[in-house]
Amino acid sequence: MISRNQQLFERAQRRTPGGVNSPVRAFRSVGGTPRFFVEGLGPRVTDVDGMIYLDYVGSWGPLILGHAHPEVVAAVRETAARGLSFGAPTENEVDMADLLCELLPTLEMVRLVSSGTEATMSAIRLARGHTGRDLLIKFEGCYHGHSDSLLVKAGSGMLTFGHPSSGGVPADLARHTLVLGYNDSAGLESAFAEHGAKIAAVIVEAVAGNMNLVAPRPEFLRTMRELCSRYGSVLIFDEVMTGFRVGAQGAQGLYGIHPDLTTLGKVIGGGMPVGAFGGRREIMTKVAPLGPVYQAGTLSGNPVAVAAGLATLKLVHVAGFHERLAQRTRQLTDGLVSAATQHGVPFSAQAIGGMFGLYFRSECPQTYAEVMQCDKEAFNRFFHAMLDAGHYFAPSAFEAGFVSAAHTEADIAATIAAAEGVFRGW
Repeated sequence: MISRNQQLFERAQRRTPGGVNSPVRAFRSVGGTPRFFVEGLGPRVTDVDGMIYLDYVGSWGPLILGHAHPEVVAAVRETAARGLSFGAPTENEVDMADLLCELLPTLEMVRLVSSGTEATMSAIRLARGHTGRDLLIKFEGCYHGHSDSLLVKAGSGMLTFGHPSSGGVPADLARHTLVLGYNDSAGLESAFAEHGAKIAAVIVEAVAGNMNLVAPRPEFLRTMRELCSRYGSVLIFDEVMTGFRVGAQGAQGLYGIHPDLTTLGKVIGGGMPVGAFGGRREIMTKVAPLGPVYQAGTLSGNPVAVAAGLATLKLVHVAGFHERLAQRTRQLTDGLVSAATQHGVPFSAQAIGGMFGLYFRSECPQTYAEVMQCDKEAFNRFFHAMLDAGHYFAPSAFEAGFVSAAHTEADIAATIAAAEGVFRGW
């Protein structure tokens, strides 16, 4: 008998490209049928066939408190009852701006938007407007949303300009983006030596989470900060994923590096669509209506979404929250490594705050090339075995995972036990 998940997927594919509204949801990387969810509560989600899963995707990071946290839901209900949108300022927006600037000292001013893609796109435009330069540096394997300047892959050599990695991106636009190797300090120094006077900005996932989880080498971030300061380029930390997820002050607090601009999303919306970009006052005052860099959005600062974000941020910033979350995430990664090692499966894992990476490789990767060495077929086998056992990981070998405050020690232990069973039969 065909499952309800299969029925919905077949129906969806008739009207929606690939049957999904964001590509990785289609399960193309791992094969099989995507799950259509009807409910989430705490660390668990339920699909249309009634199967319950321990969830390690968490809507790709925003649900740091778990699904349907009662205080977040209450804030949404209370705000929605007074109106869904105004297209005019609200007090919630002012409260959110004050809170973000209080929590992240590098933010002197901030502008709210509706998504992480919108935040990074706007920050890059602002950096170009501020510096009067065109050239952007990004890093292979880092994803910053689907705006044209960022859908660029590496050229054939270390210092060649990028090529479009998506249809519809003009080659003339891609030539303004230089793509370097993540964690390659020497490559960064060479790029600035050759192009420094033309570089408007460097944008980086301070902790990479879109080629699986890759931690930065400390000298990589330090070199980046020093070079941007020396050449007058804008350093943009994309903390859409890491902001308030890897620590109370995000990756910039964790590694002690001060960017000029920061982009935020995910956690600051608590599961609702909110993004933000902010940083030094000198730069932010170039944004319209104060300056010449135009940015606008009908639903920017939507009161219902901001209410969810405010409630989430206040619950996250209590004593010991991030320490407990990091400990629970390490419990998961340490347990999975132990289970794999016990049965001779080449496997490694690491955790940074509430994020984790799983790799079918003997050592954790530090570069994009090393990520590509992971055994993708082994991951796919693991993914489906764990899915069948009721444990939902990201349906791709190249995505980070997430633990929430709602996951208990018993939940983590159950996942480790299920993985041990999978590895035993490997």
